[in-house]
Amino acid sequence: MRVPFLDLNAQTAEVRIQLDEAIAEILDNSAFVLGKWGKRLEETLATAHGVKHGIAVNSGTDALKIALQACNIGPGDEVITTAFTFVASVEVIAQLGAKPVFVDIDPATFNIDVEKIEAAITSRTKAIMPIHLFGQLSDIRAIMKIANAHGLTVIEDAAQSLLSHNDEKYAGAFGKAAGISFYVTKNLGAAGDGGLILTNDDEVRERSLSLRIHGMGKERYYYDDLGYTSRMAEIQAAVLCEKWERLADWNRRRVVIANTYIKELEGTPVITPVTTEGNNHTWHQFTVRTDQRDDLMNYLRSKEVDCSIFYPVPLHLHEPYRAYGAGNGSLPVTELVSKQVLSLPVHPHLSDDQVRFAAEQVKEFCAQATATR
Repeated sequence: MRVPFLDLNAQTAEVRIQLDEAIAEILDNSAFVLGKWGKRLEETLATAHGVKHGIAVNSGTDALKIALQACNIGPGDEVITTAFTFVASVEVIAQLGAKPVFVDIDPATFNIDVEKIEAAITSRTKAIMPIHLFGQLSDIRAIMKIANAHGLTVIEDAAQSLLSHNDEKYAGAFGKAAGISFYVTKNLGAAGDGGLILTNDDEVRERSLSLRIHGMGKERYYYDDLGYTSRMAEIQAAVLCEKWERLADWNRRRVVIANTYIKELEGTPVITPVTTEGNNHTWHQFTVRTDQRDDLMNYLRSKEVDCSIFYPVPLHLHEPYRAYGAGNGSLPVTELVSKQVLSLPVHPHLSDDQVRFAAEQVKEFCAQATATR
């Protein structure tokens, strides 16, 4: 039985009629940027996350970069974050001339270990950027306490955690700003790239609006800052607005699939992910851990069960980012986890049979591995 890691065709089919109508309207009206669809997306997601402002931009990477710059992060500043993440999280800090300072992670959640944050604070520390990885918030309330005690800004990397919340307070409502990604693989994916900045801060909103259009001020062709070309295309905004209507159902299905895996894999040597108390997990990824990761991956692929590794090498060991870290052995949990993690299919268009089949293949691998020891 084939178990795909993602099924974008099935996702599109659910909203194809609505997408065709919305795109046709945009083409007929020639309103390609900064139109009604972008405004609708901004207002809808800001309301859903309980914040004042949403600013739609061209990618999740731009969302983080513009948010950091709008929060006055720049050359010489240090930003505490983690190395177990997609490269954009750290890339944007470095591009602004700031220094990413790596802290180890909690092996149960893959998020920043809050117990290690204060030891990383120096006189140059200006911000903490927790990464809400795989659909679950970091220990954000503890992070906010640390930040407030030291006068630091918190910018949330919420790229993978749209609609994730802790005790009904959503990603983006804790820090000064947050960045969300709408890349095609996300729970809410565009027809390409897209991103959104969330903030309650009026000044961050105004700067972000300027930065996404070349740093232009309130008067056309007068510039206040070095900015970017980062307007979201109306077609992308329309795709997102139409898919938004299905997202709650899609996320509920992800929860069912994740719970099935957890139940089916109980008692095996495979370590299943943990949802911490108070958190609502949106299961962007379902990531297990095993010391036999590569063997399990090859076995699953031989059975036509797709799987993927997020992330095989932590960023402090990649050439462009070595100078920001302390080398191999400096982040022991991060380095161990990167050798153990494997993500199983969790997209909402999987059938019950496909989910059970995938779980059964994991169990069969574990049984065979145990028998040969």
